[in-house]
Amino acid sequence: MDDLYRDEILEHYRNPHNFGTLPDADATYEGSNPLCGDRITLSLRFDDAGGTVQEVAFTGRGCAISQASASMLTDEIKGKPVAKVSSVTNQDVLDNLGIDISPARLKCALLSVDTLRKALAEHAAHAATAQAGA
Repeated sequence: MDDLYRDEILEHYRNPHNFGTLPDADATYEGSNPLCGDRITLSLRFDDAGGTVQEVAFTGRGCAISQASASMLTDEIKGKPVAKVSSVTNQDVLDNLGIDISPARLKCALLSVDTLRKALAEHAAHAATAQAGA
């Protein structure tokens, strides 16, 4: 079974889903893992009401685990309510990968979800500031 998951990880690494930039993104955040050099920039566009992730894209470089994790996560959150996206856990990401991740690779695997959380938090802070100024 691990071979099936390894093949899927390699496929997402070679042909990542939702890879690219997102013009006019509502939220963008660049996350990195300084220990190994992995980088991911995640961009989100919400629907007009701000309640659903309408579009998502990422760019980055790094190991197969970090890039495949980002590709799989973008598939998972696209079209979902922000409340549901906000509740994605580390375990959800690890379950999507479907293989045992060594402690040394854990930060690689979780870079995408960490970046997502920071993008959502930054967007919420900007929205709150804009609302307070209105």
